[in-house]
Amino acid sequence: MWTTTMNVTVHVPVVSVKSRSWCCYASLYVAEQPQVLNGNPPDRKEIRLGLPSKGRMSADTLELLKNCQLSVKQVNPRQYVAEIPQLSNLEVWFQRPKDIVRKLLSGDLDLGIVGLDTFTEYGQSNEDLIIVHEALEYGDCRLSLAIPQYGIFENVNSLEELANMSQWTEEKPLRVATGFTYLGPKFMKENGLKHVTFSTADGALEAAPAMGIADAILDLVSSGTTLRENNLKEIKGGVVLESQAVLIASRKSMIQRKGVLETTHEMLERLEAHLRAIGQFTVTANMRGSSAEEVAERILSQPSLSGLQGPTVSPVFCKRDGKVTADYYAIVICVPKKALYKSIQQLRAIGGSGVLISPLTYIFDEETPRWRQLLSELGL
Repeated sequence: MWTTTMNVTVHVPVVSVKSRSWCCYASLYVAEQPQVLNGNPPDRKEIRLGLPSKGRMSADTLELLKNCQLSVKQVNPRQYVAEIPQLSNLEVWFQRPKDIVRKLLSGDLDLGIVGLDTFTEYGQSNEDLIIVHEALEYGDCRLSLAIPQYGIFENVNSLEELANMSQWTEEKPLRVATGFTYLGPKFMKENGLKHVTFSTADGALEAAPAMGIADAILDLVSSGTTLRENNLKEIKGGVVLESQAVLIASRKSMIQRKGVLETTHEMLERLEAHLRAIGQFTVTANMRGSSAEEVAERILSQPSLSGLQGPTVSPVFCKRDGKVTADYYAIVICVPKKALYKSIQQLRAIGGSGVLISPLTYIFDEETPRWRQLLSELGL
């Protein structure tokens, strides 16, 4: 079912309402702006984390938290509230992603995980919202403009070419179907498209151009397969933003609500440690050498064997003729998966043997840089 919720023409400022001018465009921003509580967050003791309630984003979020030893425990799957036993005084609330952003602004949630597209569309650059971690490495997609491959668009391959088409006038503007009624008009204005109207739809946006309801669509794209199967194409310069899952928070909550900052710190450290370890392997091997320094020098001569900060080299003791000696040294390095086999070859070439491989689960830094950035942004 298709419903037109606005008729907005991006145009130079004109006072007349009849012309559907930029005044109408500006009013859209006011109408869609989320309501924000003034002053302190609502008085409650529990810390609240909002998580997506359905779909792939929900499943991937729960899997990530589980891998960080932060498993979500839900007594009743029909309930919208749960807990993470490792984080005391924390309630998990399952919500629609857009409602997570809105409830962070209203003070009903303190933390949340959503896609960057949702955060940007419904947060609308509100200063009370902070991105704590901008790259949780799942939910990858892009918000992109797509047009038909046929008809008047057959030879149109860029946003500039689309904007320069003579067909678009104040009386007959470019019609765009989208669910992104904040980012869409903002993007068009910033890129100089003057005559554009937007409509929203329930259902697959890809059908809109074929049905004659819209000339173009602005929607989330992953692989682009669905677009191609519906004879649509992306165009150069038409990507509004690249999106993935992000951890977000309320500035007011972190500053004013007891325990929120500490909980945020622990979540951030666990997330960082797990994400940094993905695709990394510990490589252990024995090497004969005259000293630890000599062995280290051989290892560092190979470009794939430097590890995170350098190799760990320690003597391997054995008893020979009644005496304890150290003819071999054990070396330990961290190697990314893509360089694993090459690293093993280099180890063998310089005398490594008995090579053992094990995946890494966590890599904890002395302090995560994102934590320092967060404190700086909060003025703490």
